[in-house]
Amino acid sequence: MVVWRSAQNITVVMIGTAGGREVRKADQPFCFTGSSELREILGKEAEDEKRLVELLEEVPLGSIYYHTHTYFLRHSNVEQLYPNDFAQWVAMEVRDHVLAERLAVVDPFELQGLEPLKEELISVIDDHLSRTPIVPRVIFGKPFHFNQSRILEVPTGLEVWTLQEFRNALSDVDVSAIYFHMFEARHRLGRRESDFSTWIGESLEMPELAGKLRAINPYRGSLERHRSALLTVCDEFLEKERSA
Repeated sequence: MVVWRSAQNITVVMIGTAGGREVRKADQPFCFTGSSELREILGKEAEDEKRLVELLEEVPLGSIYYHTHTYFLRHSNVEQLYPNDFAQWVAMEVRDHVLAERLAVVDPFELQGLEPLKEELISVIDDHLSRTPIVPRVIFGKPFHFNQSRILEVPTGLEVWTLQEFRNALSDVDVSAIYFHMFEARHRLGRRESDFSTWIGESLEMPELAGKLRAINPYRGSLERHRSALLTVCDEFLEKERSA
């Protein structure tokens, strides 16, 4: 759970000094929360691309979320060639690299929610099948199994008040917290913003830094890569503060 007040009620105070500098502290802390995934098997599977798109039309949005969002939680440390389960299966099991590349560039960051994402995936596969005389299918590979999952919150006990504390905690926190605050936040809050950028902008009143954090696309690269990107941006602003 992340706690902040609205911008109108936030009181940001300057406390103490660090090397002769005042330190900005928010009146509400950022509380890091990790996450764990509880998977549910839906019992639906596809052995060819036509069946894949048919089932895409049937399955709940939670399954779309599982195969495009929590995909990153399951591959948190290693950057995958394909950024979702659909593209990965089409490439590795069906061996249809043309469709795999098209599915790989479908970017949830640019779409407004799961329904438009589902429609885009269906549209891409339908268009590909309309240009293919024979429906590509699994020959020696494995069928695609549709699942969905529930994300459980895992308290970390990490609580920070300043940008430096935030940066230090970010470097050490379990990678599942990066997922929770960057991916799950958008789904949970229904807006194109992470918990990180919201707290930085509203509680620490640092809109420029919040904007840079907001611009990081979480669907490009592993969670560890996103951690590095977040740390780089924080370090840049901390260096500016030290130089001021």
